[in-house]
Amino acid sequence: MTALIKSMTAFARAQVHAAAGEVVCELRSVNHRYLEVSIRLPEGLNGLEGLVRERFSAALFRGKVDCQVVWRKAPATESGAREAGVVVDERLAAEIVRAAEGVRAAHATLAPLSVADVLHWPGVVSVRPGPVLDEPVVQACERALAALVDHRCREGERLAYGLREKLDLMDAEATALRGLVAAGLESYRDRLRARVRTFEQPLDPGRLEQEVLLLTQRSDIEEEVERLAVHVAEARSALEGAGPVGRRLDFLMQELNREANTIASKSFSARVSSSAVALKVLIEQMREQVQNIE
Repeated sequence: MTALIKSMTAFARAQVHAAAGEVVCELRSVNHRYLEVSIRLPEGLNGLEGLVRERFSAALFRGKVDCQVVWRKAPATESGAREAGVVVDERLAAEIVRAAEGVRAAHATLAPLSVADVLHWPGVVSVRPGPVLDEPVVQACERALAALVDHRCREGERLAYGLREKLDLMDAEATALRGLVAAGLESYRDRLRARVRTFEQPLDPGRLEQEVLLLTQRSDIEEEVERLAVHVAEARSALEGAGPVGRRLDFLMQELNREANTIASKSFSARVSSSAVALKVLIEQMREQVQNIE
């Protein structure tokens, strides 16, 4: 079954045998904010770049993809197959030489134009298409692309499994935090009362309750815990959805980290602080994995 979540890190290779030789396409994909495709084709086949790029854009949404196509020429081409060669635009070359001589006549100190200078002039030399390789090249690219997508799906499935495990652990921490709020505040109230009993001057009971109330307000993490649970549920929903979800998951990681930081700042006990640290560790681990999701 095809995974819904795709990784952006993958490798694929495909080859197609043709009368003119073997065409090999290698694809390497890593994480990237957008889709960036770099294509290197055999000499004389650069006209296929648009078609190959169109195929990639239809199948991929994000990632930096390097595509290299190599033509391994057969020892002997089939009878009638036309060899690749170089074509020189003689008329353009002659015009360049005439123009250069005219400039040199007016400036005698200039060096004469060499043959290499003329041949390197844009448009003077072109490569004559050799054996028909368009179809083999496109086939090799399409096969490699299909293998790349399959690899990305398998990697995505592993990433999704690991993320779900960590979301379960976050749910467990959130549940523990809910139980700590009431018990922790009651424990603090008891410690405060015990401390007050050691004072020489008795403290007004109303003042004591006011201090406890202020602490309750400053240490109330109920809203943060509830938002944490909502973000966890949203992340689970994203993992079950179709299409690219990497950016959505990345945003949710930021929101989860925000809630964990607030819980840590409001901590009223070592246990709450420990739970907040555990949450932040889990979020950071998920963040690293999310960076590779399309």
